[in-house]
Amino acid sequence: MLPLSVVLKSLLLLSIQRPSASVWLKEGWQVYSSAQDADGRCVCTVVAPDQSLCSRDAKSRQLRQLLEKIQNMSQSIEVLNLRTQRDFQYVMKMESQIKGLRSKLRQMESNRKTLLTKNFQEMKGKMADLQPLIPVLEQYKTDARLISQFKEEVRNLSMVLMGIQEEIGAYDYEELQHRVASLEGRLRNCMNKLTCGKLMKITGPDTIKTSGTRFGAWMTDPQASPQNNKVWYMDSYTNNKIVREYKSLSDFIAGVESRTYNLPFHWAGTNHVVYNGSLYYNKYQSNIIVRYSFESGRVMTQRALEAAGFHNVYPYTWGGFSDIDLMADELGLWAVYATNQNAGNIVISQLDPLTLQVLNTWNTEYSKRNAGESFMICGTLYITNSHLTGAKVYYSYSTKTASYEYTDIPIHNQYFHMSMLDYNARERALYGWNNGHQVLFNVTLFHVIKTDDDS
Repeated sequence: MLPLSVVLKSLLLLSIQRPSASVWLKEGWQVYSSAQDADGRCVCTVVAPDQSLCSRDAKSRQLRQLLEKIQNMSQSIEVLNLRTQRDFQYVMKMESQIKGLRSKLRQMESNRKTLLTKNFQEMKGKMADLQPLIPVLEQYKTDARLISQFKEEVRNLSMVLMGIQEEIGAYDYEELQHRVASLEGRLRNCMNKLTCGKLMKITGPDTIKTSGTRFGAWMTDPQASPQNNKVWYMDSYTNNKIVREYKSLSDFIAGVESRTYNLPFHWAGTNHVVYNGSLYYNKYQSNIIVRYSFESGRVMTQRALEAAGFHNVYPYTWGGFSDIDLMADELGLWAVYATNQNAGNIVISQLDPLTLQVLNTWNTEYSKRNAGESFMICGTLYITNSHLTGAKVYYSYSTKTASYEYTDIPIHNQYFHMSMLDYNARERALYGWNNGHQVLFNVTLFHVIKTDDDS
């Protein structure tokens, strides 16, 4: 073991320098966005740059060095403590022997004749045992002085460290304010920049209401203004043409209708969508798509989706005339269906919202009859493998890359039977009809934002 004075000497040789200004470094920021939290808010979490950037900062490096030296001091204190405990035990033993020796000396004082050779040799041996106590006591005196000096140096170092922390805090606060201001601007535009991302997770559902039959659809308009929160409700998958409108979600929950629409044609299935003020639905017993304007209360356009199967030829796994699924996302209006030409596998077509003309088409290799439900997010079709309990998003097809991948994203089918599942880009949520329950699922998307500083 090194003498305490050597250990302390190494700790007392501290070189304190004033911190120099750090150099601005290009920094990239990543944003992990949960499109909507449990309260319906956009969540954008910043992933800070690599920590190695901080290690290049002179002030941070010096602060870290000082903290390491303080840690070394703490270790030395522990060494001193162990040594003191060891010596204290030795002193206690010597104290007991001294007391015994004093007792014998008093006895000899009272009766000098008892001083025999044997007793003399015994006392001589005990005196020899006590001899090492003298340097120990001397070392204690030295240690006491070193400990006092040590405490003074630690106190001085702590004051220097506090000064550096204050200086770094003042310096970094200004820099941090600049970064925060810049970051706030980015986060303010988070939803705009993150209009598209990859589906990572589905949570929920939140049960909004329990009403209607086992099958149906409910929706809001993703193109509506923030002040427009109307809800539309279409019960059953056939033999109905009544659409109920509610001014808000709270009115929908309370059952306070604002208006009803009597469509000119019955609908087929539950895969309707409201987009930019119009209802798009599949006309019963046909592959015709109808565009109905809520404002004018009349059909604006109707067009056949060529070669699309209908009337339970290529439905989802649950049936219900779900052959043609109309949906909308950040990129526009879509139709998902199957054709004989594609061997009953899913076909994706992007539609013109006004004319209903097909703008582009992609053929997938996933059987329509093996799909539980599907929805579009950012031009990617996500397909569940079942409409029953245990369902998950099993397959996705990107229209951007014309490629597919198998996925494993669980979705909690709380009420055992899903007959409608549609994504709303404004709400960043999935609307579901779950065995007579109107539910909402939250989706988490991932995207990386490149800043202007990124190379």
